[in-house]
Amino acid sequence: MNTITYSVPSMHCHHCVHTIEMEVGELEGVQSVQADLNSKQVVVTFVPPASPEKIETLLAEINYPVQK
Repeated sequence: MNTITYSVPSMHCHHCVHTIEMEVGELEGVQSVQADLNSKQVVVTFVPPASPEKIETLLAEINYPVQK
């Protein structure tokens, strides 16, 4: 199992948190998603077939791009 933390500065409200957690949580292989509004970070625990690239792509597709 892998855990990765993303910085998502476009997260502004509780609706954003809910959307991120719901969408990323539906990705096959994702075990848990915790979006924190205060730190603007998203912590994802996953196993294959999920990958950092797939998670980042999904976040960008739902208008929450990862800051690198």
